[in-house]
Amino acid sequence: MIPAITTELLDSLLEQARQSPRLRQHHNLHASYADPCQRLLNVILAQSYIRPHRHRQDPKAETLFALSGVFKVLTFDSQGTPASVTLIGPAGTEKAVGTCAIEVAPDEWHTAIALTESAVLLEMKAGPFNPDAPKEAAPWAPAEGSPEAQSYLDMLRLL
Repeated sequence: MIPAITTELLDSLLEQARQSPRLRQHHNLHASYADPCQRLLNVILAQSYIRPHRHRQDPKAETLFALSGVFKVLTFDSQGTPASVTLIGPAGTEKAVGTCAIEVAPDEWHTAIALTESAVLLEMKAGPFNPDAPKEAAPWAPAEGSPEAQSYLDMLRLL
């Protein structure tokens, strides 16, 4: 059972995201890595850069639901060329879109960018989760915190 996702919880995560150097904060909704369904909230601020990555080492599809705000979810080919751009967000958001969720295949390079000041993803994937099988960072994309990261994020926003 998913615990209640309250306004107080989201406000607390938003404040934590504002204090985080990565400008985002996640909160697990599952009880353990052994659970058959892994669920987490991810509060992401507009200037947070998530390096494109894939989940080939722990090959499970990932479903991203926009609970608030608007996200641009991008997928890429193996050379780093954008393959698809999808906006997701709940109905009634400031940049209303018709898609509120997207599924990403485990071998698909992808990233998500918050297009609103802050936005909340509910991420779901099959368990169990293996924390020793990290996501694979795209070798063609700048590392988080690198001098090139901000200009790369700005370029992705224009796509």
